[in-house]
Amino acid sequence: MTITQDPWETLHTTALLGTDRRPLPVTALPLADTVDPADPATALLELAALATVRRRAGALPVPAAGPPGPPAPEDPRPELPAAAARRLAVLLDGRTGSGGATLANLAELLPQWLATVRARGLRPPGALIPGLLDAARARSELRSDAVALGGPLGRWLAEQNPDWRFVLRTAAPDPAERPGQPVDHHLWHEGLFAERVTHLTLLRRHDPAAGLELLSGTWSTERAEDRLLFLDALQDGLSPADEPFLEAALGDRSKNVRATAAELLSTLPGSALARRMAERASTAVRLSDAGTHLLVTPPAECDATMQRDGIPLKSPTGRGERAWWFGEVVAAAPLRLWPESTGLTPEQLLALRVGDSIDETSSSWADDLREAWARAAVRQHDADWARALLGPAPTPPARGAGRARAPRVTGAPAKLLAVLPPGERAAWTAAFIEVHGLGEAFQLLGACGTPWTPPLSTAVVTALARAAGSGAYPWSHSGVLGMTERALAPETAAAVEELAAEAAPDSAWSETFARLAGTLRFRAAMLAELDA
Repeated sequence: MTITQDPWETLHTTALLGTDRRPLPVTALPLADTVDPADPATALLELAALATVRRRAGALPVPAAGPPGPPAPEDPRPELPAAAARRLAVLLDGRTGSGGATLANLAELLPQWLATVRARGLRPPGALIPGLLDAARARSELRSDAVALGGPLGRWLAEQNPDWRFVLRTAAPDPAERPGQPVDHHLWHEGLFAERVTHLTLLRRHDPAAGLELLSGTWSTERAEDRLLFLDALQDGLSPADEPFLEAALGDRSKNVRATAAELLSTLPGSALARRMAERASTAVRLSDAGTHLLVTPPAECDATMQRDGIPLKSPTGRGERAWWFGEVVAAAPLRLWPESTGLTPEQLLALRVGDSIDETSSSWADDLREAWARAAVRQHDADWARALLGPAPTPPARGAGRARAPRVTGAPAKLLAVLPPGERAAWTAAFIEVHGLGEAFQLLGACGTPWTPPLSTAVVTALARAAGSGAYPWSHSGVLGMTERALAPETAAAVEELAAEAAPDSAWSETFARLAGTLRFRAAMLAELDA
């Protein structure tokens, strides 16, 4: 049999058809005498391997398409210290580091490293930028920081390699990182949807008026689902200057767009919508003549004006209609309404009994009112109300008083915590953990900024020690343990090492604590290298 086509194509065709349907013509292929024809399937694979090497070895350089282009622009940022550059190579490769220590998944530490380096205005060595771009190509959450760190060289490389074209579509660094330079809006007009959202968000952070003007220019041509997410981007830099645009959006044909516009307007206490909601809320809740309790009169209907202001006629959760309308009205009303109209503080208002305007002995509206106030506190970022709704930080029960109960908080405690200043947030969570342990603390810890403060870190380590001593399994706290690797203060490494030494040898807790201690040491070295 004479082979006239490329030997590689012959192998490819045979592999597709199968050696039982098309015998391999080993006698006519290059290097065929090196394989055993008695086993056609194995021979096919061996010939394919040989052909691959042959094709690569015989490849000729492709002639240049033209004269070389300009080199990459200069990057004025200082380069990383040598030790930090080596650490980046370790993080990109996913190695465990020297000594073969057991560590957390290093890929999970890469975002923290990138964000820290970006904040310090350093640049990686040019030789590491291709690896950084490869990592960002595989993990979209890294792209913003990776593109910023890659700088001019990263963008220049992306122009040469189609695999990195995402760099050219990723929003340019924040205007604060390039003061005095004009903002290029080509991504807004030509980019993918996610790129447009990012571009608008970055612009709103530093020039809210320009962001609003950009969105207004294309608003009428955007799809409803896109308009919804573009509205979310207006949260950055939201001010009374945005009210006319948002008030007009209350007439949008999409109910979700209307609801989002209404929610944004309700966070502006001086807006016309906030005043309308305040009038409705004043009718729905009033202080009794004796000043001893609050009386609730929920809306009897949801008229057209309420619907235009973002209150759906039907509850999406199947809640009773009047309870649903009541909650939406109170949650959208300015929280300053209540102290101003009653002369009472948030703590005093929350301590009052809540009754029905018809049956004052009924307390069926108490939970609805507290839940609506909690939503308003989160929406309006009101720390005084969030603090009152959360209550004081938990304290251990008096001796002999029995086991402490978790505090009763109407609404999502983690969302209320996020309204408080970072230090107060961490202190409240630390007190909660000291009293109640880690069982209900996962979301609270997620609301705390990272790295955790030393007191919060100490409280978490102490709670982990109690969990290990109680006979619980590490995987029952897997969510919290995953957070500790990224968020515990590195200074707690020594305490965690002690826990590893105290745990039973070869036990699950011994391995868990050893892994956590190694990761904390790694993070400590990682951050110290950036200061070298």
